[in-house]
Formats: sequence, C-alpha cells, structure tokens
Amino acid sequence: MRLVLNVLWLVFAGFWMALGYLLAGVICCVLIVTIPFGIASFRIAGYVLWPFGREAVVRPGAGVPSLLGNVIWFLVAGWWLALGHLFTSIPLFISIVGIPFGWANLKLIPISLMPLGREIVPSDRAFAR
Repeated sequence: MRLVLNVLWLVFAGFWMALGYLLAGVICCVLIVTIPFGIASFRIAGYVLWPFGREAVVRPGAGVPSLLGNVIWFLVAGWWLALGHLFTSIPLFISIVGIPFGWANLKLIPISLMPLGREIVPSDRAFAR
C-alpha cells in the first residue's frame, strides 16, 4: 500500500515540492556559510519525494544551534516552502481522491519551517522511541 501511495504522491505533489527543496538546497550550497541548510534541504527533498512509510522525528541532542539555524532557515527559505505546501494542498483537497495527499502536504509544513534537529526514520522505528 505504501508503494501505491508514494507513486500517487509523486505524481500529484511530491515531484514539484521536491524540486522546490532541491532549488533551496542548491541556493544554500552556493553560499559557503549556508551549506548545512543545503544538506538539510536535500535530506527533506528525499523525504518529500517518497514520504509514506517514513516519519520526521526530533533528533535527540539537537539543541540551541539547531534552534538558531531554524530561525535563519525560516527567514531564508522555510516560509516559501511552507507556502508551497499550503498552495499544493488546496487543489488536492478539492478532489476527493486527493484529500489524503492534501493532509500529507499540511503535515509537511512543520518540517519545512524547522528542518534542523530532525531526522527521517522508517515509520516503525519512529513509534518505537
């Protein structure tokens, strides 16, 4: 079932949102200081491309540097990507078939706003914590 959901997600929303994260990652990697943000953006692009069966969880030990980095990320790219998720979810909610994918898009907004200090893990491992 995860395969079917991921393939449908890829067609309806995942590909375009992953391109947004890849673009943000490339822009961040061009500037030497923001390479950690670029790496986080590439990690999230992979998650956004194939989200079902995986979860984003808070990484133990992520502290003040992650918080400060998330503030910078929010100002530079986070709110743009969150708007992308919001606007992508609207047409999905209009169609009955797309409602689960609209919810999935809305669930990705928090990680698009604050990606540092999180890791992507398989769903079965996320609930074992």
